[in-house]
Amino acid sequence: MKQPRKPQTGAGEKKKLRGLLEARRRQLTAEMQGMMRDVRAAGRAHERAADEQDVSESYQRSDVDLAVVQMKAETVARIDAALRRVDAGTYGHCVGCEEPIAFERLRALPFALRCKACEESRERVARVRRERPASAWKETPTGFQD
Repeated sequence: MKQPRKPQTGAGEKKKLRGLLEARRRQLTAEMQGMMRDVRAAGRAHERAADEQDVSESYQRSDVDLAVVQMKAETVARIDAALRRVDAGTYGHCVGCEEPIAFERLRALPFALRCKACEESRERVARVRRERPASAWKETPTGFQD
């Protein structure tokens, strides 16, 4: 297996990136805690709601808030994984080509797994899969038909 090369980021830049990751993690965690308090408070309000429309609107807001909390939790998980890569010495290497990820990309997206070229390639493949309907071609005894 090919050994990953050292990233082109220096120790000072890695320290900055670690600081960005940790600060973002703290921010997201605080936001999630606040949103969960709001959802719990809304749940108590459901019990006291005056009419069905109020209850319905409150449930919809709670559903949206829970979806946002889930997205934030997923981002925290990505940050935690990036911090583990920092500790393991593999942070800053593309999981696709094992080349160093540009410092500018890491600064913008500190938990990035791929370099720009590999991420663009992955997105192109995903886009083609979404655009091509699964049932466009059907196999028949005589071959494939539209």
